Amino acid sequence: MNASRVLVVDDESAHRSMLKTMLRSWGYNVEEAADGDEAVDLVREKPYDIVLTDVRMARMDGIDALKSILAFNPALPVILMTAYSSVETAVDALRAGAYDYLVKPLDFDLLKETLEQAIERSRHSVENRELRRQLSETSEIPQILGKSPALRTMLDYIAAVAPTEATVLITGESGTGKELVARALHNGGSRSDKPLVTVNCAALSENLLESELFGHEKGSFTGADKRREGRFAQADGGTLFLDEIGEMPLSVQAKLLRALQEGEIQRVGSDSPIKVDVRVIAATNRDLRQEVKEKRFREDLYFRLNVIVIETPPLRARAGDIPLLAASFVQKFAEKNHKSIKGFTPQALDCMTRYSWPGNVRELENAAERAVILCRSDLISEADLPPNVANAPPAVPSASEGGASLAGLSLDELEKQAIESMMRETGDNKSEAARRLGITRATLHNKLRKYGID
Repeated sequence: MNASRVLVVDDESAHRSMLKTMLRSWGYNVEEAADGDEAVDLVREKPYDIVLTDVRMARMDGIDALKSILAFNPALPVILMTAYSSVETAVDALRAGAYDYLVKPLDFDLLKETLEQAIERSRHSVENRELRRQLSETSEIPQILGKSPALRTMLDYIAAVAPTEATVLITGESGTGKELVARALHNGGSRSDKPLVTVNCAALSENLLESELFGHEKGSFTGADKRREGRFAQADGGTLFLDEIGEMPLSVQAKLLRALQEGEIQRVGSDSPIKVDVRVIAATNRDLRQEVKEKRFREDLYFRLNVIVIETPPLRARAGDIPLLAASFVQKFAEKNHKSIKGFTPQALDCMTRYSWPGNVRELENAAERAVILCRSDLISEADLPPNVANAPPAVPSASEGGASLAGLSLDELEKQAIESMMRETGDNKSEAARRLGITRATLHNKLRKYGID
């Protein structure tokens, strides 16, 4: 766990020494510069997390040093301090790009809080830039974002199945991206240059669904004033995606089974079969085995569809993908609404990763759109999120998710586990871990030392 590096710049050696002692007691690594020009040289030579500089100095003042430092590294937070409090100086500092402006004699509680916030914001800016970099990379299946183990398993399965002609049944909760999986299967196969035709089986009545799938002859029913080609015919040579197939009426299921087994269809009102060459991909959020038991789904059709099953994982099983997905949605809606949004505050990302997302990726997309619309700065905060997301309770790992049984543990052992878990979650960031645990950084440091946590 690396301590943050602070460069203290002041031409008064006694003030530098006092700040160095104070900052080191807070856990920072501290280096000194006696003037602005020396600070600029050091920033060009070494990496720092933050610069704390006086304004009035002999050779190069703090404002000029600030401008030179930001010209070299625009992402480096610089805090100015001065005994000469004036509105003009504060405005000049902020216009030049200072993170904040503090007045001597320093309020040490305010200084500590400002340092922690500046470093946290800087760290998160780096994370947001990394999210944007990942979004800009082209993946094998660019429309499906994420790197979690659950998603990688699904993507590997798609890569193996896509080149085949096998019928595929996609299962999973609503909002998990089943249509994206169907598109990936189509695009990865030999039929990618042919149509991908989609039918939502839940959106049409029994008669309309039959006509939609197989077509109809003129006069076959009221309103059929001309012959119509069905979706099977439109998908000839390509892929037919039957979404929400668990909603399909039994009478239509029988005709679908014939089409799958014989490779031929009949228009409504016609006795002549028509040969079709179609790969069928179906999706459902229902348990079709239970539907078969309750006589709502044909067993023979279930076995015909159940050649290859791909399950889309719920978002709660791939929490590590939430930042990347959210960044993608924010980028889309920011462009749509002509807004300049760089990313998220740490608190907003923390809320989103804690929330269980019962509506899955679709719910996350809606939350991101809402946040973009409400956001009034360049970073989305927890105040921009839906209340149920912003107020999400901390997730407690169960034994099935890899959490150890808590029975029989002492309070010290429970506390040690909680701290170790939080340090892992925050990537060993002490400030963030302390904030989430509701303790000071100094208290956290003492407990890390007490429990021998490296």
